[in-house]
Amino acid sequence: QVQLVESGGGLVQPGGSLSVSCVASGSIFSINAMGWYRQAPGKQRELVATVNSGGGTNYADSVKGRFTIARDNGMNTVYLQMDSLKPEDTAVYYCNAKGYMHTMRPYDSWGQGTQVTVSS
Repeated sequence: QVQLVESGGGLVQPGGSLSVSCVASGSIFSINAMGWYRQAPGKQRELVATVNSGGGTNYADSVKGRFTIARDNGMNTVYLQMDSLKPEDTAVYYCNAKGYMHTMRPYDSWGQGTQVTVSS
């Protein structure tokens, strides 16, 4: 199993900042990519930001310039720094990791989700 543990969600006022983190553990041989997705009430889950093992990043247009994704050198931990938050950023944020276990089984794992609420 590959487990993803998230932390850092909560309530923040518009214009404020919040940081969330995710740690991957288990029988991991490699992590090809980690990222964050979010799902707001009544909407489909959408990509927020991803980072691959080479350090390349990808952001949704709606968060470019406001959010920053980062990883540690081992790629088992991913962070999302969220600045200039807007009410429309309110959603459950899910961590995702893709790669291979030591058994060479591929995995595509999701965290339990953490609630981010932007409201005055």
